[in-house]
Amino acid sequence: MPATTLTISSKNYSSWSLRGWLMMKLSGVKFEEVITAPDDASARAEIMLLSPSVLVPCMTYKDTRIWDTWAIAEFLNEIAPKAGLLPKDRMERAHCRAICGEMHSGFVSLRSALPMNLKGHFPKFKVWSKAQADIDRIAEIWRECLSTYGGPYLFGPKLTIADAMYAPVLTRLMTYDVPLDKTCRAYCDLIMQWPAMQEWIAAARQEVEEIEELEVEF
Repeated sequence: MPATTLTISSKNYSSWSLRGWLMMKLSGVKFEEVITAPDDASARAEIMLLSPSVLVPCMTYKDTRIWDTWAIAEFLNEIAPKAGLLPKDRMERAHCRAICGEMHSGFVSLRSALPMNLKGHFPKFKVWSKAQADIDRIAEIWRECLSTYGGPYLFGPKLTIADAMYAPVLTRLMTYDVPLDKTCRAYCDLIMQWPAMQEWIAAARQEVEEIEELEVEF
């Protein structure tokens, strides 16, 4: 068995799996994917937001299991410091951790109302008020970071953990045809061009399994 693995679930539906996978790609740490079966109870609970403890993705590094996405991020930053997963400046690192923490623990209304579905497209989708408040806050975060650090990524010219943390959100905004201002739309388009994102999306489109609850057009 390889020294490092990343256990993930559906590439079409699992936002947390995508975050962990993008972080692994950013780190440059070589790893092997382990994909859980579509009928695996814990994976399904994670996708459906029913699990109180998200166990996917799970990184295994030299027989040590790390199953929280933010714990994976911090561990990767320790073992691959040259990858620049966090900004070099101390205050920027603090800002980066703050917005990543906000994503890690918040935006529940958005997650519930707009499930990740990379193969889906729902034009003119009705976004209810609580989810819209989450979207507005995310757009505010993006605009602040892009203005403060000069873009094109959230913390300047290099991709960081922050971009990986917010990447699944922008796929939801595109899936559900959510209107965005010019700045946020340009950022979304840029992240969608990220080769790692393109690789993940291509694989997601090859999945044959569907979760019926996430395929309903509201």
